[in-house]
Order: sequence, then structure tokens, then C-alpha cells
Amino acid sequence: MPRSRILVTGGAGYIGSHACKVLARRGFEPIVFDNLSRGNRWAVKWGPLELGDIANSVRLRTVLEQYRPAALIHFAAYAYVGESVEDPLLYYQNNVAASAALLQTLLSFETIPVVFSSTCATYGAPETIPISEDHPQRPINPYGYSKLVVERMLADLDAARGLRSISLRYFNAAGADPDGEIGEAHDPETHLIPLVLAAARDGKSVSVFGDDYDTTDGTCVRDYVHVLDIAEAHVLALEYLLRGEPSCSLNLANARGYSVKEVIATAERVSGRRIRVNITPRRVGDPAVLIGAFDRAQATLGWEPARSDLEIQIRDAWNWMQGSPLIKTRDRKY
Repeated sequence: MPRSRILVTGGAGYIGSHACKVLARRGFEPIVFDNLSRGNRWAVKWGPLELGDIANSVRLRTVLEQYRPAALIHFAAYAYVGESVEDPLLYYQNNVAASAALLQTLLSFETIPVVFSSTCATYGAPETIPISEDHPQRPINPYGYSKLVVERMLADLDAARGLRSISLRYFNAAGADPDGEIGEAHDPETHLIPLVLAAARDGKSVSVFGDDYDTTDGTCVRDYVHVLDIAEAHVLALEYLLRGEPSCSLNLANARGYSVKEVIATAERVSGRRIRVNITPRRVGDPAVLIGAFDRAQATLGWEPARSDLEIQIRDAWNWMQGSPLIKTRDRKY
């Protein structure tokens, strides 16, 4: 019996490529649709790569007709908060307008379910910790707002056209494929863990933005979720929708936080190297603590983080970084 085909937009990216590996392992055939503007051709290993932009309805329609997928997993988006503040129109065009074009093309073809890669950035500054799905969504940057608009778009299309979807709001993705086949390779890199590990590898210093927060050690606390756990959640969400279940929005979180200093200390243990730290002033808009709740994802999908320990996440990332010639990092500040 042929495997169900799943269209994965942005499947050449960090989280998308890990989701493709899990899809293939679960008996699906991932069809990656990516323009490679920020993805990596080498990360597409478990199904065909179809080059194209999600806003190009002609190209997308051709791919839909060729493969006739059973569902869509939508990762394709820009995801740099700082860049979104500096160039908001880029984010509204790429994340919002292009997603609208994608959904319009999809609905003109067939109403198939959608798993949407959203973000905890839709919540904005936390009013309560841990953050649940009932927390008000008041994003404080264009990136978070662009994701919230797509969430609303999907909810409206469910009401109007019966397009069922799940929006997965995840916290800080971290780690790499434990088998070492794929991992994180952004250029420029902005995520804390790869920046800290690159500093360890290269003998450079890493900048820490603020050590005077109201936290145990004065540095920001964040909720890190292993990328493989996030990938597993996308496939569970896909299976949930394919069973005919209703639309919903779910957090993907670890339900505990680690400070920047804890991340650095753990990276030192894992790498066996000292990491020099440069304390700089706080960044505007950085909350002291961001921790999410995952009770609803556990109840709805049976999901919970299996690789939640920080040392596991950092060790997987370090092993990938050590074994891969593909890592490039320009900026070593956090």
C-alpha cells in the first residue's frame, strides 16, 4: 500500500527537516516544498525536494496535482525577531501574505488538514508563568504578530470552509538529531545554544545581555524544547487531524526553564572547554522568564518532551556541531 504523502513547506529548514525524518519513520512520504532562501538542500533526505515559493500559485498547484498530498505541514516562514523589528514589511509579506496565497491555492485544490508551525511569540510579554494556551495573545514584535495573523486566518477558514488545522506554539527549539544526520545551521545564527557551543569550539567569548534580572542568577530564563520532540509533536498533530479530529492550538514546552548562565555552564561540561563571557546591557523587550505549559498537548496528542534534560539537548547539538562541516556562525552574542 503506498505511503501517504505529506506536503512540508519549509521542510529544508531546521525544524522542518527533523519533522521530515519523523514523518518517514512513521510511514509517511514527506514532499518538501522550499525555495531554499533560508533552508538547506543537504537537509532534505527523506523525500523529494520541490523548489518553489509558497506565494507562487502556479508552481504550488503543479506540485499539489503531482503528489496529491493527504495533508500540509506549514513551516515556511522567516523567524528572526530582530529582523522583523527592523524590516516588518518583509515579515508581513513573507509570513502573512505568502501564507494567505498558500492557503488560497490549497483550498482551490482540495481541503486537506494543516499543521501550522506557530510560536510562543504570539503571547508577548507573559502575565503568568507558566504560559498556557489561555494566556492572552499580545505579540510585541512583527514576527509574533505575523504568526498570530496566520493562526487567525486558519481559524476563520475552519469556520468558513471547514479547513481543519492545529497551530503548535513552541518555545525555544534546541538540540539536533541524535543520529547526527541533520542539525541546526542558521546563517546568521541567533539562538543561544549554538552560539555558546560555537564560542566553546572556536575559543571565542559569548556576550550575555543583562545579568540583573529578577531570576536566581540574574540572567534570563527560557524554556528549551528538543527539536526532535517538536518534530514528533507535528507528526502526532498530523495523525490527530487525519483521524478527523477538530482544530485546536497547543503549546509545545518543557514546563521548566534554564537561565543563560545555566546554559553556558552545561555547555562547558559537555564540551569540556571554558567559555569566556562578556556581560553587556539588557536588550529592550527581553522578558526575565518565559516558561510554557504543555498539559493540553499531553491530553490532546499524548505528547510530552522525551529529551527535556538540558544536557541531552546541548550534547546532541555539540555532537552535530563537532561532526558537521556545515556549521557557520557570524554572530556570537546573546
